[in-house]
Amino acid sequence: MHILILGGTGGIGSALIKTYLSQDAVNHIHATYHNSHPTIEHPQLTWLRTDVSKDSDVAKLSETVGPLDIVINAVGMLHSGDMMPEKTITQFDSDFFNQNIATNVLPTLLIAKHLSPKLKSKTLNYFVTVSAKIGSIEDNNLGGWISYRSSKAALNMALKTISIEWKNKKFNTCVFAFHPGTTDTNLSKPFQRNVPEGNLQTPEKVAAALINLLQQLSLKDNGKFFSYDGTEIPW
Repeated sequence: MHILILGGTGGIGSALIKTYLSQDAVNHIHATYHNSHPTIEHPQLTWLRTDVSKDSDVAKLSETVGPLDIVINAVGMLHSGDMMPEKTITQFDSDFFNQNIATNVLPTLLIAKHLSPKLKSKTLNYFVTVSAKIGSIEDNNLGGWISYRSSKAALNMALKTISIEWKNKKFNTCVFAFHPGTTDTNLSKPFQRNVPEGNLQTPEKVAAALINLLQQLSLKDNGKFFSYDGTEIPW
């Protein structure tokens, strides 16, 4: 297998790389990083410094990699510096909203745009982005966190739209969104005290769950939204 992992220095991205490198079926992994310097080294791993929110960077990335079996986008943000998710619409900040869109939505669109030729294959391949259940419009019963919710809802719509286009163009690509649950990473650190005991996932457990899911899904699952436990989430 040839795999591309976007956001390879994050908690989930790093765990995915380590887990995949332990598997004999993996031929090579390309992984991207932006600011955090990679600490994982392996003969079958190539690091590529990339700002996945920049069209030119993703275009250059597409020229570097060959045909791919799996593309996983693990890039995302929930808070930034002194900006936290809004508890009320009166806290809405347009710059923070735009940052959420640039980080949580734009990379998937650019990756799909530039890497689609690497996925058009006679064999089944996968294109997945780490999303969040909080982006489900049907599941929204609490409100709040409007910038993050909106960005994840937009991400989900992007993935659904891409899945339809590639199906119509007869790609053998299963496109889906993946909800990792609340994971013990820097993204969730400020909110972990509110997580019920036993509900905080380790990055290693999330990586194993996603890899297991990838081994089970087929083209009939194209355009769906799955949780780490394998259940389908409404858009």
